[in-house]
Amino acid sequence: MRFAPISLCALAIALAAPAAAQQQPAIEARTKPVLTVGGLAFRDLNANGLLDPYEDWRQAVDQRVDNLLAQMTLPEKAGMMLIATNNPDCSGGITADGRAMIDAEHMSRFILRSTVTAAPADCSIPLAGFAARRGYGQPPQQMAAFTNAVQQAREATRLGIPALFKDNARNHVETNPLFGIAQGAGLFSEFPKEAGLAAAALGAGAPPTADGAIPAGLRGDMRVIGDFARVMGQEWRAIGLRGMYGYMADLATEPRWSRVHETFSEDADLVGDIMAALVGGLQGRAVDDGLALSPATSVAMTIKHFPGGGPQQMGWDPHYTFGKNQFYTDPSGQYGFAYHLRPFERAIAAGVSAIMPYYGVPVGASHDGVALDEVGMAFSPQIIDGLLRQRLGFAGYVNSDSGIIEERGWGLEGNRINPATAQGFTLADRLAASIRVGTDVFSEFRRHQVITDLVAAGQLDEARDIDPAVRRLLAEQFRLGLFENPYVDEAAADGQIGTRASRALGAEIQRRSVVLLQNRGVLPLAAGSSVYLMGFRAENGERLGWQVTEAGGTGADRVAVPAGTDAVLVKVMIDNTGAARYASNDPATGGMAVDSELGLTNSVTGAAQQTWGEQDPCVYDPSGEGAPGCIDSQLRFGGPFPWESGLLAMSRMADARSWRMTPSLADIRAAMAEVGDPARMVVSIYFRNPYVIDEASGLREAGALIATFGVSDAAQLEVMAGIGRPQGRLPFALPASEAAVAAQHPDAPGYGETADGALFPFGHGLSW
Repeated sequence: MRFAPISLCALAIALAAPAAAQQQPAIEARTKPVLTVGGLAFRDLNANGLLDPYEDWRQAVDQRVDNLLAQMTLPEKAGMMLIATNNPDCSGGITADGRAMIDAEHMSRFILRSTVTAAPADCSIPLAGFAARRGYGQPPQQMAAFTNAVQQAREATRLGIPALFKDNARNHVETNPLFGIAQGAGLFSEFPKEAGLAAAALGAGAPPTADGAIPAGLRGDMRVIGDFARVMGQEWRAIGLRGMYGYMADLATEPRWSRVHETFSEDADLVGDIMAALVGGLQGRAVDDGLALSPATSVAMTIKHFPGGGPQQMGWDPHYTFGKNQFYTDPSGQYGFAYHLRPFERAIAAGVSAIMPYYGVPVGASHDGVALDEVGMAFSPQIIDGLLRQRLGFAGYVNSDSGIIEERGWGLEGNRINPATAQGFTLADRLAASIRVGTDVFSEFRRHQVITDLVAAGQLDEARDIDPAVRRLLAEQFRLGLFENPYVDEAAADGQIGTRASRALGAEIQRRSVVLLQNRGVLPLAAGSSVYLMGFRAENGERLGWQVTEAGGTGADRVAVPAGTDAVLVKVMIDNTGAARYASNDPATGGMAVDSELGLTNSVTGAAQQTWGEQDPCVYDPSGEGAPGCIDSQLRFGGPFPWESGLLAMSRMADARSWRMTPSLADIRAAMAEVGDPARMVVSIYFRNPYVIDEASGLREAGALIATFGVSDAAQLEVMAGIGRPQGRLPFALPASEAAVAAQHPDAPGYGETADGALFPFGHGLSW
């Protein structure tokens, strides 16, 4: 640090400052001077030798924002409204692309996607495409050094505005990390997935009993969420991650939706409790002007996907052109649009910093008797300005989902006519429309000139449209204390990530999240039991004192179940990896005809939809704006082929092209026959969706059924061995049949409106 002379102006500001605001915060500057006023230190971020109000930590946030905003150029303001991936290079340095975002695009918000790993990455392996956007793994100290390097580069800019790094969830057992959806934990402490945290919280609130009774008014114990948030906050802050894209307040009411595995529950009140607990645990509990933010905040949250992304038509996701629509069809009046709003209302009341709207289009929907415009949420004045800001009083900023400007601007697609221009909607049209309704920052968009050109053309007004957005964004950085010290202790990072205590807590909550669905006396298994493992590794069973035989292979290569085996333990995993073969312009996939009985309509043309890929730009306009590639191809964001979204029954997955069940049902049935008694089968299923344990599968005959939501093999087997009692409760109901899945309303929890109903209801769980 170096010190600059104190001006008379600075002294006057110091004398005028309220006495209560005199406590010196930690200050660190690496490229700019430090001023001393009355024995207090301040960063001279614009290096003018004066203590400007925005540099004075004693001043109110509004005054600091006003002063800085007045000094910013239009390009600097436009750069504030952009956020995009900025990963380190393999050795931990800033890439050329990262430098361009800082210097040329004036960006100060970045998505950090690189995983924290034990060892440096192999730099001889080049990354390309989505792998490059995921980034090279980085050891903790190297990752912390990278975020510090970016902060130093930001400090060196004209006004010294600090950076804010954000990312998706990291602290979970993640069996299938998807770009833009969830990050692998790496060295971070691993807790169960979101539904698993809810299962543990429900069980802590009302411990399961042997008779499976579900208490009326079941609510969760939020101490589980608080413990999780404490560990997460410490680990994120250690590497300079101060913002998060999460958590999802969406409800798991549509079992076919591929993102159910990121939701906490189907129950709006439980999810509301969890949102409030997460905001309190990660941001803090003191709400100032509607926001719970301070320098003590670990992670500023961006709750998503407003106003609730759960009720997706047929479970199709709006990342894809065929999944644009959200349906609210429950006729009871008990659920619908307002039900899905409730968790967001709790997050807003708790002071959440930011909210992300979804891509989805509400179809035939209304709220409080007012019909909603059928346009993507981030373009809707009713949703963003009317509902979120005016009705709910949200004081934070709105962060778009990725690609709404370039690719997924549903309702404003390039083959729709913009009435203002009599031409197809353009990228600039979508950007202007979203800014005008109150979207403040645009994810994975990095061209500030598009915004400045819109102002120059009179389509946006700097004072009316740009300044309010920048004001909200700056306020978060001021409240977090980043203008005083955005740096982290690189040397301390190793000791704050994945500590023994944190990993032990994660493992304990994993065990507590396991739900015992049924037990016919086979569990718990005593030490010395002879067990046959399918999907589990032998060493995990041997560690518990069992005599272990491992299946070893599949089909003819599988080792047979030995005679006299006490129990067959099966870990069932289900994925959609086969869907990567999908391409909108491929006759074999995207070119497949849509079943006319579905009654689907092409939302752009209004005509009956003929093929699954016809709304993708690479199909309807291969030479136009979408020419570089198909939006939907490879279904990168998860889910099965669209025509297989309803194949949730385990007996049907073997015949599907995009679903895969491991071990196969054929192998499980063969092992069941070999052991001779289905009551000696223990089947543990990871429910990324509410799959159907149908009668035809034969799995209902198993001696024990277990539900997991992202837990380690060790945690599952320890529960089977009786290390602690089963403590989890179902965070969402499991349907009794595919007919129940097809008949349920996508906006209503459970399956009470269907003939077959639920096999296991919300809150179900057994113990010994």
